[in-house]
Amino acid sequence: MLEAAAGPAPGGAEQRGSRFSVLTWEQVQRLDQILGEAVPIHGRGNFPTLSVRPRTIVQVVRSRLEKKGIPVHNVRLNGSAASHVLHQDSGLGYKDLDLIFGVDLKNEDVFQLVKDVVMDCLLDFLPEGVNKDKITPMTLKEAYVQKLVKVCNETDRWSLISLSNNSGKNVELKFVDSLRRQFEFSVDSFQIILDSLLLFGECSENPMAENFHPTVTGESMYGDFEEAMEHLRHRVIATRNPEEIRGGGLLKYCNLLVRGFKPKSEVDMKALQRYMCSRFFIDFSDIGEQLRKLECYLQSHFVGMESNRYDYLMTLHRVVNESTVCLMGHERRQTLNLIAMLAVRVLAEQNIIPTVTNVTCFYQPAPYVSEINFNYYVTHVQPFLPCNQSYPTWLPCN
Repeated sequence: MLEAAAGPAPGGAEQRGSRFSVLTWEQVQRLDQILGEAVPIHGRGNFPTLSVRPRTIVQVVRSRLEKKGIPVHNVRLNGSAASHVLHQDSGLGYKDLDLIFGVDLKNEDVFQLVKDVVMDCLLDFLPEGVNKDKITPMTLKEAYVQKLVKVCNETDRWSLISLSNNSGKNVELKFVDSLRRQFEFSVDSFQIILDSLLLFGECSENPMAENFHPTVTGESMYGDFEEAMEHLRHRVIATRNPEEIRGGGLLKYCNLLVRGFKPKSEVDMKALQRYMCSRFFIDFSDIGEQLRKLECYLQSHFVGMESNRYDYLMTLHRVVNESTVCLMGHERRQTLNLIAMLAVRVLAEQNIIPTVTNVTCFYQPAPYVSEINFNYYVTHVQPFLPCNQSYPTWLPCN
């Protein structure tokens, strides 16, 4: 656990450029509320919904790991939930609860042991009256796990177990040995170390108060905590080396634009947009992969905000159109057509247009096309076939 007793005053950093800061009393209260709110984990089929507090999940998983000989160095709240704790009116909102367990993943056996421990915990969370004797870890995985990811290479060693929630508020348990890139943009680069708050809850007989609460420390993986906080307060988009991010941060960048965030520097961001697009098309080079990625992003990041999906897709279309330099002409047009098709589908789902199959997309000719009788190239939008993708137990994420 990071000791904060000799750290900065609440709400400030130790010195200019420090990546750490101590949370204020109001921030600690918001954090405690998030950890104490019951989150439903929805089961598929006839499996019951589990109602579990994040605080309980962390305590049980940590205890089981340590009993199995896997020490947990610290536990952190990550991403948009951490940003919400630090600045309630951030404009980001939060859906997923990202919890990071710092562990040593030495070999394949440890990866498997971590997964087994989480499955055992899910078994214990089942309500009374459920016959647990014949429920296997595989059955629990199929019933309650939204996503399993394992990454093991020279720079990154981590795994992710995402627990299902029908409203998109998944509880994501990430077990990290090493992770080179831990953020996309400065506004989502915050991690809050939970150890002191959890220990206080276990040991203190008195409730927290303004003059009696644990010292909780936050860290900005962007680097400068105060600079990142200024970006969060004023809704500024800033990042470093987007080519290091899987997908280039392109989808998140367009989401921030739709939410009213503005680039720190328009000139610099134009260059960064080209890096974002290049990395996105390196990671998702096939049109089928692009479709699956966009559909998953729309499904998971716009729950309760379906009306924003069209604006998001049009923003993405504009950015890709302006900043893609790594694709051949027909590949670029193919991707733009895909985004346009999804935008038309979104409008159809909102009953703004009658049906997708009757819509025609028009593409304006390039400036060098000078034929007098040439007006537009016309292509009819074809509905995509449903994609039934089967995944292995662990999803590779290289």
